[in-house]
Formats: sequence, structure tokens, C-alpha cells
Amino acid sequence: MIRALLLAAALCLPGAAQAQQLANQLFGAHAAPSQQKPMPVGSYAKGCAAGLVELPESGPSWQAMRLSRGRNFGHPEMINFLVNLSRTAQQIGWAGLYIGDISQPRGGPMTSGHASHQIGLDADIWQLPPDRLNLTRRERENISSIPVRSADQKSVTRNWTARHHAVMKAAASDPRVDRIFVAAAVKIEMCKTATRADTPWLQKIRPVAGHDTHFHVRLKCPHGARLCETQTPTVKELSKGGNGCDETLTWWVTDYLNPPKTTTKKPVDPDVPRKRHPRQFTMKDLPKQCQDVLASR
Repeated sequence: MIRALLLAAALCLPGAAQAQQLANQLFGAHAAPSQQKPMPVGSYAKGCAAGLVELPESGPSWQAMRLSRGRNFGHPEMINFLVNLSRTAQQIGWAGLYIGDISQPRGGPMTSGHASHQIGLDADIWQLPPDRLNLTRRERENISSIPVRSADQKSVTRNWTARHHAVMKAAASDPRVDRIFVAAAVKIEMCKTATRADTPWLQKIRPVAGHDTHFHVRLKCPHGARLCETQTPTVKELSKGGNGCDETLTWWVTDYLNPPKTTTKKPVDPDVPRKRHPRQFTMKDLPKQCQDVLASR
């Protein structure tokens, strides 16, 4: 009801006023995807998405979590990927997958949380192996995932298993996957058994802050998605053609945690605008096609 009222109010605004309104409020008000051909628009952290489809709340090998957020919508390629990976997880020995946030029904900046997840090509997968796949909606709001990274961020916990490794390897081995964000300690652990043959998929596993209870899958722009912006640099460039098990990975558990002291501070240029979080974007910050996505039935 509240979402419907917000949507009605937003659509009544004149074009100039709507362009100044926060984009996350406009996109967050929509409960259904646009009736358009599927198309990611813009970049992962500045865009929207036409024609997204809903991941069913439950399936034979998955459950969508935190349903109250309304973020179980993705590009058809992402939904297909998640269903396929959940089946693979069963073959590996899990009951399936718990799927976290994908995107809002029409993508766009979110009202809380993520900076990315805006074009239907990002998805969070819980590190908690499901005990069962018949959780109620209430249970899915209250249950939490598990940390596989230690509190000091330097190692994995006892929650990490060979099956976690296998699920992530399966995900990264899918040619549709551009990269997967994990806690640095997870990548370090995976590097311990790395061989040269692992390089093509292991270079897709990218260390990043947080991500101790889930891993974040990002798909490439689908074939023919002319409005989708490919992320650069590529994972091959970031890892210098290797597997990423190098000094750039070590940085995450050394200088990142304990930055070396410097004697001089870099002066702040008052004329350089501060980088804004996507929650501060207005419609004029997004690709112009996002107006059509909002206006579509």
C-alpha cells in the first residue's frame, strides 16, 4: 500500500521535478518490472533495468531470502544462472542455495544498502548451506547467514568447507560470470590449492571489503545488450593475466588493515566535488533510457 502511494505521488510530478527527485525513491516505489524487452541500462552502479523477471520465492533447489525487500528480480540470464548454480550446489552436496539480493523490479539505485545491483546482473548468494528449502516468509526474514571470514579479516573460519570452494568454483567457471566478490581471506584460502589450470576461473574471484557472509556474483553484459556498460578493468587486467594470488591480494590483509603511516597529508581540493553514493543520485544522473523504464507499464 505504501509503495503504491509513493509510486502514484512520483508519477504525478512534472518532468522537471521528477528529474530532481532521488532516483532510489522512484525505483524503490515500483513493485513490478517494466513490460519491456530485457535490457540492462547503464553500469552496475549507475543504471536501471528493463524487462526484469522475478526469481520465484522457492524452487526445488533454492529459496529467495528477505522477501520483504522486493529484490529478487534479475535479468533472465541472471535468473537462469542462479537456478543452474543451485542445481549444481545439490550435486556438490548442499541442499541448494539461499539467494540474497539481486535487484529491485526495475533495477536502479536502492533505498538502502548496495551501491551496485542496479541493472539485474548482480546477485548475493549466502554462505549458509541450506538445512531445508521450506522456510516460511517469516523465517526468511529472521534467519542469518554465517561468516566464513574471521573477525580480524585475515583467515577463514571453521564454517568454510571444501563444498564452499566447489560451489564458488562452479559459479566462476560459468562463462557468463564477469567476476565474483569475496572477502580477501576467502580468496587467500582458495589460492592455497591453486594450480595453473585454475587460472581462468580463479582470476574471477576478486577480494573486496566485507562479504564475510555471502559471495557476490556479477554477470557480463549479455550478448546484444547495447545499453549495458562493460566493467573495466577486466579481471585479466587486474590480475596481470594470472590468478590474482599475488601481492595485490596480500595487500588486503596487510596495508588495508594497517595502513602505513605517512608524514604528509594530501591536500584536499575544495573545487573537486565529493563522490556521491548512488542513493544520492537523481534521475538526471542516470542514463536517459531509465525514464522510459520508470514510465513503462
